[in-house]
Amino acid sequence: MLTLIGHTMITTRTSFLAAAAIAAALTLSSCAVAAPAPAPGAGSTSSPSSSTGAFNDADVLFAQLMIPHHEQAVEMSDDLLAKEGVDSRVTDIATAIKAAQQPEIDQMQGWLTQWGAEETDPSGMGGMGDMGDGGMGNGSNGMMSDDDMMALRDSSAADAGALFLRQMIMHHEGAIVMAKAEIADGESAEAQALAEAIVSSQTAEIAQMNDLLAAL
Repeated sequence: MLTLIGHTMITTRTSFLAAAAIAAALTLSSCAVAAPAPAPGAGSTSSPSSSTGAFNDADVLFAQLMIPHHEQAVEMSDDLLAKEGVDSRVTDIATAIKAAQQPEIDQMQGWLTQWGAEETDPSGMGGMGDMGDGGMGNGSNGMMSDDDMMALRDSSAADAGALFLRQMIMHHEGAIVMAKAEIADGESAEAQALAEAIVSSQTAEIAQMNDLLAAL
């Protein structure tokens, strides 16, 4: 009788352990099925702002030339904004130009680093001297000369607004020339997208500045 009872207890314990093992396996299996699939591209180390894909010499030259061009526009804007009593409509434009172009400078500097290129065109700003200056600037795609920059810095608040607008209109026209060359000859999708944005935004700003210049 004791033997029978002991055999029954052993059988019951064995059945309980087997059932527990099966339940645990089912639980793990359920968790595995419920785990979400990795998102497409998960694990990628590329940055959303980085330049990827093919590029060519035109892309490199575009960045090398547009960086100092943008830097001068930021400097012109700073010179104007340092003055008191300038028409607020003009200072609003200068503020917008500075806010737009500094991030673009940072973006292009990042591309040159990724492309293994120098920030300055080794040929000495080649390609920027094809645009006539129309009596202002140094003939380098709208870049202002040292004398032009000094004239803006030394101008009175009453004169600075109109001078800034005239200079920046020419400056923007030069940027558009360079941007269109990038659209035609470049290979980097990111650089071409920036060039298209420059053409669009600066064309609109030229129209705005012409209207304001006529109203001053």
